[in-house]
Amino acid sequence: MANANKQQGWLRSTFPINGEVLKELSNEPVPYHIKRWWYALGGTPAYLLIIQVLTGMMLTFFYVPSTTQAYDSVAHITHNVTFGWYIRGVHKWAGHLFIISLILHMCRVFFTGAFRKPREFNWMIGVALIMTALGLGFTGYSLIYEQLSYWASVVGTNIAEATPIIGQYLARFIRGGEEISQSTLTRFFVLHIGVLPTVIAVLVGMHILQIRLHGVSELKPEDKDKKEKHFPFFPDHILTELTIGILLFFLLTILTLVFPPEMGEPANPNVTPSHIKPEWFFFFTFRWLKLVPFEVGIIGNICAGVFILFWPFVDRGLEKCFPKKDIYVYVGIVGFVTFITFTVWEVLV
Repeated sequence: MANANKQQGWLRSTFPINGEVLKELSNEPVPYHIKRWWYALGGTPAYLLIIQVLTGMMLTFFYVPSTTQAYDSVAHITHNVTFGWYIRGVHKWAGHLFIISLILHMCRVFFTGAFRKPREFNWMIGVALIMTALGLGFTGYSLIYEQLSYWASVVGTNIAEATPIIGQYLARFIRGGEEISQSTLTRFFVLHIGVLPTVIAVLVGMHILQIRLHGVSELKPEDKDKKEKHFPFFPDHILTELTIGILLFFLLTILTLVFPPEMGEPANPNVTPSHIKPEWFFFFTFRWLKLVPFEVGIIGNICAGVFILFWPFVDRGLEKCFPKKDIYVYVGIVGFVTFITFTVWEVLV
C-alpha cells in the first residue's frame, strides 16, 4: 500500500494534471445530432489519417526513392515482404477513403450552413486540408514509378506549367529541372513523407483549436423556444468514435482483400501509353480540361479554388442581396452535381 501511494505521489508530481479540469473537459456536452454518423464525419478522416501515417512509415522502410529502384522496391513490398501487399493495400485504400470522407464532411458543413460566422476561418482550413490531401494523393501515386503514374506526373507538371505568371517557376521547382527525372522523384518523396504531412498536422491542429474555441455547430431547432439536447463527450461520443474506427479498419481490410494492390509496367519515358488517366479524385479536373482550351481550363480551376476557399464571404454577400432565400443550398447542389457528373463522365469514357 505504501509503495502504491508513493507511486501515485510520483505520478502526481511528474504529471501535475488537475483531475477536475480533465473531467470537465472530457465531459463537454455534445449536440445530440452528432450521434448520427453523417454529422460526425470529422472523426472519420482523422482515423484514416492515423492509419495512413502508420502504414506509410512501414512502407518507407522498404521504399527506395530512385528512378532505377523505386519500381522494384514497390514490387518487392508487394510480392516479397511479409504482409507487404496488405500494408500497401491498406495505405492505398485509406488514402482514397480519406479524400472521400473529407469531401463528404465538407458537404455536410456546407449544406448545414456551418461555414457561416464565426466559423469562416475553419471552413478555409478545411478547404486547405482537401487541397493538401489531393497533393498527398498525387505525390503518393507518382512514387510507384510505373508507366501510368510516370505519365500522370508529366501531365500534372504540365498543368502546373500552364499556371499564369508563376507557371514556369512552379513547374521547374516541382520537377527539379526541365523534365521528370531523379530530382522530381526525390521532391515528390520529400513532399509525400515530410512536407505535406506536416502541413496537414498543422491544419488539423488549427481545425481542432477552432472547434474548441467556437464549439460544435448546432442545428437550429424548428421551435425557437427549444434547445437541442446534448450528451457527454466521454464515454458516449468516445465509444461511438471507437466503433466507427473498428468498422473503418474492417472496411479497409475487406477492400484490400478484394482489390489488392497491383503493379503496372515500369515507367518508360520513351513510350507514351494510349490512355493516360489520373486517380479518380482528379477526374473532374481532367474532364474539364478536355472540354475547354487548356489555358482557359487552368484559369477556371484556379478561380473555382479561390471561390470555394472564400465561399463564406461570398455567401454573406448573397445573403444580403437575397435574404431568407438560402441561395447557398442551390449553389451547393449545382456544384456537387457538376462534380459527380464530370467524374462519372470521365470514368465511362
